[in-house]
Amino acid sequence: MGLPSKANRGSEAVKKVGFIAIHAALAATFMFLLQRFVMNATQETSLLWALTFAVCAAGLAYKQANR
Repeated sequence: MGLPSKANRGSEAVKKVGFIAIHAALAATFMFLLQRFVMNATQETSLLWALTFAVCAAGLAYKQANR
């Protein structure tokens, strides 16, 4: 007795969004910490790089999730 197919598709969509969000958050966190504390960049520069990497990581995760 499985769930109806619409519920399965909804659950799959939530998993995809979660995968993309986690991927973006981890990339942003990594880049912010690297820039801010390892490379001693300013906070504004670190945030800009973190945002850039988050967008790129989300794009890559989106492409990977839709294969």
